[in-house]
Amino acid sequence: MSFYRATPALLALLALIVSLMLLPACSSPDEQSVESVGTAMDSLVTAEWLMEHLDDPDLVVLDATVMIESDGSGGFRTLNGIANFEAGHIPTAGFADLKGDLSDKDAGIGYAVPSPEQFAAAMGALGVADDTRVVLYDANSSSWAARVWWMLRWIGFDNAALLDGGLDAWTSAGYSLSTEPATRPAKTLTVNLRPELIVDKAEVRAAIDDASVNLLDALTEEHYRGDFAMYARPGHIPTASNVPVTSLADESGRYKSLDELESLFDGERDTRTITYCGGGIAASGNAFVMHRLGFKDVAVYTASLQEWAADPENPMVTGPE
Repeated sequence: MSFYRATPALLALLALIVSLMLLPACSSPDEQSVESVGTAMDSLVTAEWLMEHLDDPDLVVLDATVMIESDGSGGFRTLNGIANFEAGHIPTAGFADLKGDLSDKDAGIGYAVPSPEQFAAAMGALGVADDTRVVLYDANSSSWAARVWWMLRWIGFDNAALLDGGLDAWTSAGYSLSTEPATRPAKTLTVNLRPELIVDKAEVRAAIDDASVNLLDALTEEHYRGDFAMYARPGHIPTASNVPVTSLADESGRYKSLDELESLFDGERDTRTITYCGGGIAASGNAFVMHRLGFKDVAVYTASLQEWAADPENPMVTGPE
């Protein structure tokens, strides 16, 4: 990954992006976070709900934190979140390692999707089985957790939720953290693959000239326009529209109401939509929201601009859409 020379203004903007890029998943407490009935569970749960159900024998809680820090040269780097997890996590939680077992470390790009079988085995090692429920969270709100949630859907597992507001919501509610490691027996998780949920650059190239497919950039408006670049080239993929993941939350840090979110996403509910960002993280946050809004054919380009912008054969444009 390469970066453009940073000015003081750019450094300030990057700091803002890093602080806002990973936000909690869409919710309005009155409209969207619901109580479970029996083993049913909404795709978004509150800290209060999780506290009430924390000891349910079929519930697996997983921390998917990845930490972000300056790289000292105007950009940023990501770090494994295990140290943050060990310093304090939600009781009973295991650690879902997006920079480790939940990615293909030999792929040459960050957060490369492993094979379905590798991913299922890694989740099984964390205690996830076909008959469990999973609640995912992270310390940077919910986009990292949304990436794991999306991959679970990709292999056919649907009984997963995000914790609304992530770790901050848990601590803000006054609930305690634990430093005790989770001890869950390994389980077997079946793969019933939905290959259409994750796409490669060939499908994105085809989508540029296909009016029946929408491309959606989840990065900030400034990055989308090409005012600066966090990847090899500035700008966005041609024909892509822009719904920044940062636009989905209100001033309190909680996601806007469903009605407000509806106004951000154009297109019919059955239109094919491919979301992307820099490494498929913010894009997974947008995909999670679109799923909750009822969009039926959403995919994530998980390699995103870290792959796309590095290849000069892949077109990019600057300016507004």
